Amino acid sequence: MTSKVLVTGATGFVGGHLLAAIAAGRFGPRCAAVVLPTGLDLRDGEALAGFIADQRLDAVIHLAAQSFVPRAIAEPRETYEINVIGTLNLIQALEAAGFSGRMLLVSSGDIYGRVAECDLPVTAATVPHPGNPYASSKLAAEELCLQWSRRTAAQVLVARPFNHIGPGQSDRFVVSSLAHQVMAIKEGRQPAVIDVGDIDATRDFSDVRDVVSAYAAILAHGQDQTRYIVASGVERSVAQILRRMLELAQVQADIRVDAARLRPSEQRRMVADPSATTHDTGWRPLIDLDQTLADILQSVRSQ
Repeated sequence: MTSKVLVTGATGFVGGHLLAAIAAGRFGPRCAAVVLPTGLDLRDGEALAGFIADQRLDAVIHLAAQSFVPRAIAEPRETYEINVIGTLNLIQALEAAGFSGRMLLVSSGDIYGRVAECDLPVTAATVPHPGNPYASSKLAAEELCLQWSRRTAAQVLVARPFNHIGPGQSDRFVVSSLAHQVMAIKEGRQPAVIDVGDIDATRDFSDVRDVVSAYAAILAHGQDQTRYIVASGVERSVAQILRRMLELAQVQADIRVDAARLRPSEQRRMVADPSATTHDTGWRPLIDLDQTLADILQSVRSQ
């Protein structure tokens, strides 16, 4: 019998990779993805309930969100309407349809906010201190889904992914933005100067395809009402990643700090510990950073 999995946010960066993984059988050999019809907005609770009522879903992966932090700061009401009210509409529609399967809510490592360097790496025991409307809305969505699970037959699992990168990511995000500049220089479309912000800050970067594999493992093997960190466990600076992309592309360029790209209040260092996720689900990241960066450069070139 085919297992039907609703994927919200299927048209986004992660959603595309997730649908490809489902089609390849990495969520189970008889797993089929269900996506929302074009134009159906999670904020339209009535339309959403009407669609879900006819689906007989076995599982849900809830990716859909307003996830761009600068927009969340500029438009906090919209962010909460999508990330919290949209999630409320989803779980109410599922409850009305008698859903009793497993739901994976994709939250964010951003919910931890500013973390003192002495408290790194972040673990599931680290207390969240959201520092922007996106982060606080994701934490609110977590609590909303978990309380729903406590009073119904549905099981809810939460993934807290840290920075993920890979082919197809929007150039609004730092690694993709840098890759676009590297390839523009290589192809003669830009002078050999790369504009950067604070590239000495460190982050915990994972390949998006490893992140999708983590979602499959959590959905299959995670414990109900548990929050799981999805991260590489490796701390890298943006400068390290940029230097390696330049080497892989065989490009030489000057690095120029652009004041407009600086975020002085941003966390200087970040790394997370995914060992509890590995313990419960068996997942661990497998894709080498060089492979990720080579695939990003190739993706930019093909665009």
